[in-house]
Amino acid sequence: MSTAAESQTAERRVGMIGLGNMGGRMARRMVDHGFTVFGYDTRPGLAEAAGATPAASLAELVGAVDVVCMSLPDSHVIEPLVLGEAGVLAGARPGQVVVDLSSAAPGSTVRIHERLAEQDVVYIDAGISGGASGAEKGTLTIMAGGSPEVLEQISWVFEPIAAKVFWMGGSGAGHTTKLLNNFLNGVSLAATAEVMVAARKAGLDLTRVLEVINASSGVNYATLNRFPHIVKGDYLEGGLTGSLMTKDIALYVDRVSELGVPCLNAAGPLATFGLANNLGYSEQISNRVVDAIGDVSGGVRLYDGES
Repeated sequence: MSTAAESQTAERRVGMIGLGNMGGRMARRMVDHGFTVFGYDTRPGLAEAAGATPAASLAELVGAVDVVCMSLPDSHVIEPLVLGEAGVLAGARPGQVVVDLSSAAPGSTVRIHERLAEQDVVYIDAGISGGASGAEKGTLTIMAGGSPEVLEQISWVFEPIAAKVFWMGGSGAGHTTKLLNNFLNGVSLAATAEVMVAARKAGLDLTRVLEVINASSGVNYATLNRFPHIVKGDYLEGGLTGSLMTKDIALYVDRVSELGVPCLNAAGPLATFGLANNLGYSEQISNRVVDAIGDVSGGVRLYDGES
């Protein structure tokens, strides 16, 4: 005999639009948590791979669920998908909630929020951090903008995927916070990649170099969580690609310009990831930026094939 809690979970119906590296993993977590999940992606087979029920159209997905989640590349994809003739808004019900888990331009987010509000549809921008590993483990950090009351009402949506959920303010605040965070992520990854290639060329023990940095003032997320794996040949595949990292940094530049803040530190990571993209790493995980720097440094690789 099922318990009341099990019955409540079984009634939770969520849609996931976009089932790539992050969306697919989040959908799988929701399925494993007992939710009924409908998935939509233009690429065949991704919904099934995530354990979700494939929806033939956006209208079918929106009509079947209580909360619509989206994990998409950028605002150029999101706006027509939500506001287009056969988009999410066209099939949404008054009171329905749309949660945007993408990285997006905050100005676009606010426009979408306003359009959906005209039809009493709630839009929550929910930037995420934690990468593919966090999505698989359900330990993502979510930074959300929009109605705090609605965010509390749909807190169950985040239970399978997030360890921490922060309300950041009104519409656009979540996506703005995500851009600020991702910019720092890009800076630390690009700078650490350069330092580690230099350390390799200097003949230093890379594991020891990381031990020193992580006990010193240069410590950052990349030195703590990325490069201990990379120096062993594990690039932590499945996370943010080089092209998406470049897109996020460019969105950060646009956002701080809108805010009237001088952008003095974006040139380095833009040049670094631009190099990687031009050398063919654009659709690989952004951690491969270290190989791009290695390529132009004489074919350097941090991992020499020895354990």
